Amino acid sequence: GAAREKPAPLADLLGNESWRASRYGVLQTVALLAEFFPPLNAYVSAGAAAPIALAPQALPAFLFDTLPIIRLLGIRALLPKALDRLLRPKLSMKVEAKGAPASGLLNAADLFRFDWTVAIGAAQLSPAEFEQLVARAEGVIQFKGEYVYLDPLEIAKLRAQLERPPQPDGAELLRIALAEEYGGAPVLLDADARAVIKQLTEIGPVAPPAGLNAALRPYQERGYAWLHRNLRAGFGSVIADDMGLGKTLQVIATLLKLKEEGALEAGKALVIVPTSLLTNWAREIARFAPGLSTEVFHGAARALAKGRPDVLLTTYGMARADLAKLKKLDWRVVVVDEAQNIKNPAAAQTKAVKAIPAGAFIAMSGTPVENRLSEYWSIMDFANRGMLGTLAGFDKEFAAPIQSRHDRQVAQRFQRVTAPFLLRRLKSDKSVISDLPDKIEQDQYCELSGEQSALYESVLREALRVIAGESDAFQRQGLVLQMIMALKQICNHPAQYLKLGAGEAERSGKAQLFLELLDAIHASHEKVIVFTQFREMGELLAGWIGQRFGRAPQFLHGGVARKRRDEMVERFQNDRTERVFLLSLKAGGTGLNLTAASNVIHYDLWWNPAVEAQATDRAYRIGQLRNVQVHRLITRATFEEKINDMIAAKRGLADLTVGAGEQWIGNLSNAELRDVFSLR
Repeated sequence: GAAREKPAPLADLLGNESWRASRYGVLQTVALLAEFFPPLNAYVSAGAAAPIALAPQALPAFLFDTLPIIRLLGIRALLPKALDRLLRPKLSMKVEAKGAPASGLLNAADLFRFDWTVAIGAAQLSPAEFEQLVARAEGVIQFKGEYVYLDPLEIAKLRAQLERPPQPDGAELLRIALAEEYGGAPVLLDADARAVIKQLTEIGPVAPPAGLNAALRPYQERGYAWLHRNLRAGFGSVIADDMGLGKTLQVIATLLKLKEEGALEAGKALVIVPTSLLTNWAREIARFAPGLSTEVFHGAARALAKGRPDVLLTTYGMARADLAKLKKLDWRVVVVDEAQNIKNPAAAQTKAVKAIPAGAFIAMSGTPVENRLSEYWSIMDFANRGMLGTLAGFDKEFAAPIQSRHDRQVAQRFQRVTAPFLLRRLKSDKSVISDLPDKIEQDQYCELSGEQSALYESVLREALRVIAGESDAFQRQGLVLQMIMALKQICNHPAQYLKLGAGEAERSGKAQLFLELLDAIHASHEKVIVFTQFREMGELLAGWIGQRFGRAPQFLHGGVARKRRDEMVERFQNDRTERVFLLSLKAGGTGLNLTAASNVIHYDLWWNPAVEAQATDRAYRIGQLRNVQVHRLITRATFEEKINDMIAAKRGLADLTVGAGEQWIGNLSNAELRDVFSLR
């Protein structure tokens, strides 16, 4: 726009005839202003010859009452910068270190000592210095090159606070020290206090436990060392690594290290997980840390053994139902997996989990919480009680400024406060991606539901009776393959075997695990391709996905025409809203390029590594810029688990070809069939 005209002094306008045309309008405005600022009357009467002098006591009324009206009338008001941002005294503190961070959050007051001060801008005054300042002045004063407003009411309030100062507990004091701010005022940290905070935010190497049956990747070593450091210091941890980065392994390594250090002798470890993850946790501990004794506390016949295991595995439901029993036991650490289950602070489940006392707490979550800070508060309050204050205080101090006003300074302060206790690495992080293989495969285990177990036992009993009576080798092999097909369908979902066409996901342990896995992938904004051998199972999956996420996925099966198939692939590759692609193994197992997906789920398995690999390679191939996470769903205690173990052990199966299919299973003897297929 055009440059502003240079302002004319009011004295010129009153005395110079060249301004006659403008004089009346200006004087009308001045008269209006004089109603709110009476000194203007005398100023105009004197020809605006001498500036208006304001006493310090009168300056606040001008700045806070008159100036807004001047600006409201469209009149520019030019003030010195320092006067435009008046400082006000605020209660603050000086924080000094007491010692090394070794006693934990509940005693964090042992880390620091503090003295109350008064902050004026960046300056800190002792109570005595503040009294000297306010004793000789009021209103607006100059102080160290800045203008300070000494409001009598605020001064009286400050004096009362200094006489009866609030006493922050250990958690609040640590938050203040990390934020370097109290009530909007800067906090002064001495060099030793800064050194303590540096110790809290730096992670030194920790030797992995001797009994760990796994090699930790570099980023996992850092996560394990961080968890161990926090546990030893008594601090809680929220480990929020992306799905597929091995949070469970890092936590198991930490628990094993505690045992090897003798830290699980008095208090044990309690791990609380969703029901669908109970089996996975038991298997992962047995696989990676066989030195950790483990028991599962779940089901109608659950009981707490007299000789306590190192790790007790239970579910959120059991923790709520048996809270009284669990509260009576000594726990060195309580771990919660899928911590979004305690994101609602008002829920009975959250309250129950938080009521279990322990030496330290670990929350695991692969779901980002950056946009839902109240949920983050609930999870962090489990890990470090009181660390972020009350929910109402947290909303006022952090959530509202960050989410509503996008206040960068508050966001940075929030990061300073939470940094020692929150670890989140993404698969895309440069420090992580170089450590990752291109393809991460993970077997994920589920349990049969009661209905599935009864159906499985009944079908197996009849099938084994018929097979035992068949003498023709060719006919016998056909019967074995029929039995495999039936039991696979039962493990998938009873409705598939019973050919019902529909059924609730809750009737199948595998269906529940699948949907929870999809929740995590969905929350990470990633795409996934899902393989099943059965068209009818694909239809069931599509229905559940549509109900869960409000949108049914595309399903590519053998009945899809070539042109339509190409359109489906193009849409999945390029449409951000297409997050899930269902494929039957035979229709989609070869010849497709689906590199938009960074996850592959095998809902049911072909029991042939070569066939599975061909299917997985739809996502994992040239052009894939992300690491691919492969999830293989397996039903525990069934033939699925036993055959998977046989293949993993390469018991004479190393030379399987793509065409071999499941024929080899038909060659097992009657006794071997009974052993492999029976529930255990």
